[in-house]
Amino acid sequence: MFPRLELLLPLIFCLHSHLVALAWDPDPVQDFCIPNAKGGSNNARAQCKNSTEVTPDDFVFSGVKAPGNFSETGLSAKSVNPATFPGLNTLGMSFVRADLQVGGINAPHFHPRATEIAFVVQGKVYSGFVDSTNRVFAKVIEQGEVMVFPRGLVHFQMNVGESTATVFASFNSQNPGVQKIPSTIFGSGINDELLEKAFGLTLEQIGKMRRRFFPGRKG
Repeated sequence: MFPRLELLLPLIFCLHSHLVALAWDPDPVQDFCIPNAKGGSNNARAQCKNSTEVTPDDFVFSGVKAPGNFSETGLSAKSVNPATFPGLNTLGMSFVRADLQVGGINAPHFHPRATEIAFVVQGKVYSGFVDSTNRVFAKVIEQGEVMVFPRGLVHFQMNVGESTATVFASFNSQNPGVQKIPSTIFGSGINDELLEKAFGLTLEQIGKMRRRFFPGRKG
C-alpha cells in the first residue's frame, strides 16, 4: 500500500527545501532574458524583452576596456553583473576587471555565493586563499595563468611585479556578493570592546582603523 498523502507531504517539503538549499543560481527557463525596461508586470516572462526585439548589442559589453579609478590600496575593480550588463541576466555568471598598481593589493575578502576563477592578463600577482583549516594556498601567478578561489573562502591578491597588473575574473553566480575583511570588521558596528579583546588592539587603534574603513566616523 502507498503511504497516505498527509504523511508524504512533510517528506516532500523537506526534500524540496534541501534541494533549494543546495542550488546556486536558478536554472534559466528560456534561452536568455534581456530585462524589459518597460516592465510593469509580475510575470517573469513579461519582464524580459520579446526575443524579436533583442539585438546582438544586448550581448556585448564595452565597459572593461580600461581600468577605473584606483583606491588607496592601489586597486581598481570594475564589477560586471546584470545591473551593468543586462545580457548576463538569468545566465548565472558575472565577472570583474581588476587592475593593481605596483605594490597594490586586493585586500582579503570572500564571495558567499560563488566560486571565482581569475586569469592574469598582464603582470605578476601574489594570489591565494585560506581554507577552513587555516591553511594558506598561495603563489605568484603570471600572465596567462589562472587560479581558482573556492566559494566562500577568504582570498587575496598583491601586485609583486614592476608594472601595473590586470586580472579578469569570472564568478558562477550573477550576484556573488563580496565581504572585504578589513571593512567588514572595522567598517561595521561591531562593539569596540569585542574588537579590543579579539585583536589585542587598543581603543585608539580600533578608532584609527574605523576611521580608515568608515570615513566620517568619529569613534
